[in-house]
Amino acid sequence: MTTPPREWLPHERPMMPGSPSTPLHSPPLRVAYLLIGILVSLTGGLGNALVSANLLNLQGALGVYAAEAAWLPVVYVMTNVSMNLLLVKFRQQFGMRLFTEIFLGLYALIAFAHLFVNDLNSAIAVRAAHGMSGAALSSLGLYYILQAFPAKHRMKGLVLALGITQIATPLAYIMPTTLLEVAEWRGLYMFEFGLALTAMGCVLWLKLPPGDRFNTFEKLDFLTFALFAPGMALLVAAIGLGRTVWWLEAPWVGMAIVGGIVLLTTAFIIEHYRKNPLLNTRWLSSAAMLRFFLVMMLVRIVLSEQGIGVVAFMQTLGMGSDQLRIVFVYVLLGTLAGTVVCALIVTPQRVDAIIALALVCMIAGALMDADSTNLKRPADMLLSQFLLAFGGGMFLAPAMIANLGSIISQPKNLVGFVVLFGISQNLGGLIGSAAVGTFQIVREKFHSNVLTEQMTLLDPDVVARIQAGAGAFGRVMTDPALRNARGSASLSTAITREANVLAYNEVFMLVAAVAALTLLFVVGHALRTKLRASAPAAPAPAATVTPVMPNTPNTPNTSTTATANTSVSPTSSTSPTANSRIDTTPLSDTV
Repeated sequence: MTTPPREWLPHERPMMPGSPSTPLHSPPLRVAYLLIGILVSLTGGLGNALVSANLLNLQGALGVYAAEAAWLPVVYVMTNVSMNLLLVKFRQQFGMRLFTEIFLGLYALIAFAHLFVNDLNSAIAVRAAHGMSGAALSSLGLYYILQAFPAKHRMKGLVLALGITQIATPLAYIMPTTLLEVAEWRGLYMFEFGLALTAMGCVLWLKLPPGDRFNTFEKLDFLTFALFAPGMALLVAAIGLGRTVWWLEAPWVGMAIVGGIVLLTTAFIIEHYRKNPLLNTRWLSSAAMLRFFLVMMLVRIVLSEQGIGVVAFMQTLGMGSDQLRIVFVYVLLGTLAGTVVCALIVTPQRVDAIIALALVCMIAGALMDADSTNLKRPADMLLSQFLLAFGGGMFLAPAMIANLGSIISQPKNLVGFVVLFGISQNLGGLIGSAAVGTFQIVREKFHSNVLTEQMTLLDPDVVARIQAGAGAFGRVMTDPALRNARGSASLSTAITREANVLAYNEVFMLVAAVAALTLLFVVGHALRTKLRASAPAAPAPAATVTPVMPNTPNTPNTSTTATANTSVSPTSSTSPTANSRIDTTPLSDTV
């Protein structure tokens, strides 16, 4: 049952349809809203981050191959990426309180179901349901954090809320692996279940203020969702697992991409010709939205260095999760520092400057890692990862703020913007990981071939290296042929390691290049906009004035003196000659 919009005081009016009102709160209540918002945001993001950070351990606990375990984080994104298509309208029609109780309760129930997971299929089903409920918690945490800030500081609250969503991944890597020692993976899910229950109790104790409710759902909304959701799921599955099963060797990857494109195209065609579309395709295809989507995708590719770049690089050199913990401590500190600095200096006029500064930090961090060797250790990458995280913490909120004006002025575009933002984050992260990971594999094969071609037994250094490797097995192998084979295998392992080092250096250079191109694009657009705004307006054409002839007996006074910006009523009896001399320059061009 929906209720008509109520009368709000100016400071209480909800910012957007579906958002809660913003009454004045006491300082202790504001602190409570802030802490609950942080807890809810971490609850929504930490579950998937823990699975991604401990995927190797979960693979062993479930007894599955790497290609099978890779489905766990991917299936979460498959369901998470399209849920906002309906969740925004659900909040608008049924209110924030019912939205909160249903989806947080569902999240806790799913976390509890994790404790009874026995095989990969049930784990995948639970992760898919987790993705659907997790999409609701991200917006719920945002609204709670915004309640902690008065109107004049609400933009700073938005920056803080978006920054909190980015710290789940470093927290997952920092947390000790002892959680997995409690009944294997069930210890991990037990922690997640306890976190969900705590968040649910806090939310039921301190509820969000009510907002306006409207009748928003239409029958065609569900048809669009029925096409959009499986289309996005197919694309996510292909992009997320293409690098693992390899793009050209698994036929289902190509079929999934084709099926996803067909379903999404059909959904967009339906939305394009609807009277009240769920997705405003004309607005989403505007230059501003395409520019926003492109920049967000490019930055997600840059930030993929922390996962695919640094973590995989250190694992190639034999580093485990315990050794990487210090790196993610600095990543966490960098993200928090970038968020706080951005919150302190952000204004609508500084958005472009903050984005440019964030990209400069990312470029510097990537370049610092581009000269790595096999002697590189986590302690050598602390500053570079801090800079990358600092830039990531600064970037997200200004990029979103730059487009909020068009959302507030046209609330009907809210669903499309939320979906676009979610796609740029979820799908952008997968595309970044897939692109960077595929590039690394291709370059590693190239460098391996080049290095292997240079290894010949005619080279005395190669022979000495094989003999040194064989000598290490002298006490356990008496057969010289076997010792030489082990020496050759040791040399081959060293070649593969060096090829990986060279490939990762090129990955870091590629990340820096993408960040530099994004910086040029952002700065170029900002300068062009500023030049257009400062260019003098074209002068209005001079009005044609007809001299008034004196009245004579033979010449009636029918001439009309035309002045600039004179409008003529369609029903007036002004002669065609007079109308042709009227200046028709629009008023907005002459002011």
